[in-house]
Amino acid sequence: MILGYALDLATGAVALAMLLCGWRLLAGPSLPDRLLALDTLAINAVALVVLLGLRWQTGLLFEAALIIAMLGFVSTVAVARFVTRGDVVE
Repeated sequence: MILGYALDLATGAVALAMLLCGWRLLAGPSLPDRLLALDTLAINAVALVVLLGLRWQTGLLFEAALIIAMLGFVSTVAVARFVTRGDVVE
């Protein structure tokens, strides 16, 4: 019973954080701010998938969270390298 309320509250908080990160991604004053918002959005997506996996009691979503985490890390590194160097692959 209490776990259900905690999952609902956590899901709402993560969804709000994702909305705020999306706003920062679109209206960020500088490129590093947008890059940081993109990375934080990926982390929040992982958290949301894990929370939904707990809510729906399925292990499949935890594997999806791992894939999202790996793609988020690689995309953040690629965009950061592009911003700093102008190319991704040397």
